[in-house]
Amino acid sequence: MESKHIEHLTRVRHLREAFAGANERLVARLRRVDDHAAEARVGGGWSAAQIGWHVAKVSTQFAGLISGERPGAQPLPAGFVAREWTAIAAEVPDKLQAPRGVEPPPHVRRSEAIAELEASGVRMARAFDALTPERGTGFGITSAIVGGTITLYQVGEWATAHVIRHNRQAKRVLGEG
Repeated sequence: MESKHIEHLTRVRHLREAFAGANERLVARLRRVDDHAAEARVGGGWSAAQIGWHVAKVSTQFAGLISGERPGAQPLPAGFVAREWTAIAAEVPDKLQAPRGVEPPPHVRRSEAIAELEASGVRMARAFDALTPERGTGFGITSAIVGGTITLYQVGEWATAHVIRHNRQAKRVLGEG
């Protein structure tokens, strides 16, 4: 197997495992609490269930970008050099307003959030499985949130970072830390 293909498989495996682990931790957090705790809105913010619902919707969008099922990824210009994900992540603002399509409804049941998170995890796994080396490095998106253009590999990193960020938020909402 040629080196480029091995590098691709290694990268995709890492992305897949990192995302799955983060998503599973959020699902486990929601499973550990009862409906009342998960669905309670504290201080006018989102409930833990709403957070889970939001994460699932965003993850599904990221999966669609990676797989090509959702429009938006564009061929990157010749000579494009991707910045390191750690540098990109450091520039993401602490507080963001969720876009309309991924704002949770006023009430989300804990069971609904868990089901949506599990389904989005499957979609993301399938998107990673379908990602080719050419698409991973040769296609990307541009977003002000991440300060410019990123590759589809980096969309996978962003998806994982998004789950981790909101899992911390759910932990605070639930009074777990």
